[in-house]
Amino acid sequence: MPRSTPSTQFAARVLSQSLAGLTLACLVTGVAAAVTQPTAPKTFDSSYAAPAGTTLTVAAGGDLQGALEKAQPGDTIVLQAGATFTGPFTLPNKTGGSGWIYVVSGNLSNLPAAGTRVSPANAANMPKILAPSLQSALSTVANSHYFRFVGIEIAPAANATRTYQLVAIGNSDTSATTLPDHIIFDRCYVHGIPGGTHRRGIEMDGAYVAVVDSYISDFQEAGADSQGLWAYNTTGPLRIVDNYIEAAGENVMFGGADSRDASLVPADIEVLNNYIFKPLSLIGSGFTTKNLLEIKSAQRILVSGNVFQNSPAAGQGGTAVVITPRNQNGTAPWSVDTDITITGNTLNNIGGGFGILGTDTIHPSQLTSRLLIRDNVLIITGLNGAQSRAFEVYNGGTSYTIDHNTIVWATPTAGNLAVVETARAKVTDFAFTNNLATARLYGFGSPEGEGTVTLNANFTNWTFAKNVVVAAPAGKYPAGNFFPGAVTDLRMMNFTAANYALAANSPYKGAGTDGRDIGADLANAPSTAGLAPNPPANVIVK
Repeated sequence: MPRSTPSTQFAARVLSQSLAGLTLACLVTGVAAAVTQPTAPKTFDSSYAAPAGTTLTVAAGGDLQGALEKAQPGDTIVLQAGATFTGPFTLPNKTGGSGWIYVVSGNLSNLPAAGTRVSPANAANMPKILAPSLQSALSTVANSHYFRFVGIEIAPAANATRTYQLVAIGNSDTSATTLPDHIIFDRCYVHGIPGGTHRRGIEMDGAYVAVVDSYISDFQEAGADSQGLWAYNTTGPLRIVDNYIEAAGENVMFGGADSRDASLVPADIEVLNNYIFKPLSLIGSGFTTKNLLEIKSAQRILVSGNVFQNSPAAGQGGTAVVITPRNQNGTAPWSVDTDITITGNTLNNIGGGFGILGTDTIHPSQLTSRLLIRDNVLIITGLNGAQSRAFEVYNGGTSYTIDHNTIVWATPTAGNLAVVETARAKVTDFAFTNNLATARLYGFGSPEGEGTVTLNANFTNWTFAKNVVVAAPAGKYPAGNFFPGAVTDLRMMNFTAANYALAANSPYKGAGTDGRDIGADLANAPSTAGLAPNPPANVIVK
């Protein structure tokens, strides 16, 4: 499987260019849109530093819970590689001392170095912490803090026919004062049993929680949503960096259950440089299959440098990234999606791109606001009969920027550039600029029609400028956009080999509102090598 290896400099440049409280103001046919950009998340350093305290060694058959109770901040618990420790285990709250308690493999030196993702091939050098049926392998108490797990395999026990969350961080806290904090999983292999009923990998409901360089797989359930990583009730910050993440329902989700207090909407989240993948074997499997990333209640999020792959129509319509504020059970009217930046990602073999809901259609919620979608590559195949929509915009919202994205359809006989339905409320302050889209069946449309009529009917204060839309009817769109007749007129470097950068002689090179090439900045984004618009033979497109 390919691995996402974009530069961290790209994400830093995105922050400096886009998240400094700037506004985008353009004039198009006398209409001005001033779009407020997202606020950056608060971040923290999750990098590995070698421990230096006392070492407690736990051999096969030893007392891991006893070691967790005995260890003091600064100590290291070394678990024998290959040994099995069956939980449930609880991370105690240490009330004295300072520093991290490390729980590491006895063969740590044989595992990939810090900053390098592990895989199942590394499991032989890991100890196993197992979850019994209907229980977690690891859970927290109030104020559990400063634990770092390095090089550990976490899985259901062989006879565990059903598990809910293998790692449960958080205790349905009603206040930030009791949240677990500073808990990190580093180079860990966290997985269910293939074909088993295993709902969730790690619940991340603590402060300063991170999952880095890890491999998360085989989470699936019939009749319920499953996730690799999930948070719904935390102040954050959270870091999800350089992992392989696989699940049937939502590979990664924020929200989906009601936070217990308005102060516990998940916040200050980084999702960086991950490979977020849905196995094609899920099609027709009976497991509830939905999307690759869903944001139901969260604020101040940066999603950058990831490869998202395979999003079929199944339990949902195949949309890869879903942004829908949900007061899930009607007890959290403060639920909100705001200050979200999604930039520099590759979305490959997807049924559709982005689904954006302005406010909950079932229970009261807050308004989706300050959303930036920039410099992403979308390769849309209509996987498993999906409708192939690049963007779906519903039910209002405010300050949306969709800018410098490259959108490629596997076939020009299906799909929409955008579908807009805002009859309940218009979107205010909207910019759709510098995007490049190959031929598709329908354009930027709504029940009112295509192009300018949709913009006027569904948006207040809009900008639609310097977009390239192959084979669209120019007369239906605002002036200041481009409508070449064929993909060859774009003059990409090598379209058939998925090199979508513009060649030096492209008429759209340097033609954006900002002087950049129209379409995504591909210089430092995840590589599209091997991710051709027509999927390979082993990819099922129904």
